[in-house]
Amino acid sequence: MTKKALEIRDRTIFDGFIVKYILKLIFKVWFKLTGWKAIKSDHEGAGVTIAAPHTSNWDVVYAMGAAILLDIKIYFSIKESWCQIPIIGRLMMWMGGIPINRSSGSQGQIEKIKKFVDKHKNQQIFFLFTPEGTRGKVNKWKTGFYHLAQGCHLPIFLAKVDFQNKESGVFHTYYLTGNKEEDIRSIQESYKKVRGKFPELQFPKYTGPMPELSDLEARILKTVYTAKGITTRLEIAAKLKAHKLSTAMLDFLIEKGVLEKIDCHCSEPHYKLTFAGKGCLLHLYPALS
Repeated sequence: MTKKALEIRDRTIFDGFIVKYILKLIFKVWFKLTGWKAIKSDHEGAGVTIAAPHTSNWDVVYAMGAAILLDIKIYFSIKESWCQIPIIGRLMMWMGGIPINRSSGSQGQIEKIKKFVDKHKNQQIFFLFTPEGTRGKVNKWKTGFYHLAQGCHLPIFLAKVDFQNKESGVFHTYYLTGNKEEDIRSIQESYKKVRGKFPELQFPKYTGPMPELSDLEARILKTVYTAKGITTRLEIAAKLKAHKLSTAMLDFLIEKGVLEKIDCHCSEPHYKLTFAGKGCLLHLYPALS
């Protein structure tokens, strides 16, 4: 006899008053004792959330802790077969598990999630996905989260559990540009600066902490980003109202690997961000347009 397909629960652990506030007290004490900090997203409403790097089961614990402390409701995908197991299955669904049956076809599952997302997109709900798909070593991301965000017209929340800085939560709200390859690469570059519990298992590879950038340097990068392509030193200076912006400062950013000079055979040199520069910007600003 074929088992009835499971539906996504409207009410989960995040809706229970007593349990929620007991857990909130536990996580508040735990985060304080261990030096961890929950990062609050400024975005109101629902979003497709990716959490990376995923190298340990502790990632789930700290992500759950941050969500409870910040009053955010999260859902995550899980194999439907797990949800069919007595007691364990009910617990997974109660915690926010989205039952996924891959044998029924990916399109049907996407439509199922899209229907639920559309119903709740005005609520503070994070639909959580781990693009690596496993705690083990991988060499690429699963990009279903991107298609879901695109299909539901939702932003992508970039969430992290950073064991270097002891931070858990969303550090950027990413709005899709329509160029999937560049979007994914920019997002991945930002995660190269997030250290997982076991960095040797990370993809993309952990390259160390963020380079130190002054406020002016950060504003220069943002100005180049908003130029939607290539721009000149004079154009950057005009937008920043910085009359003394020197080529030496731009060369310094080139040395840091966040900016590059383009030889376009013009009288004035042109500049654009590297992907590493775009990745840094996602950490420096909660949102970009």
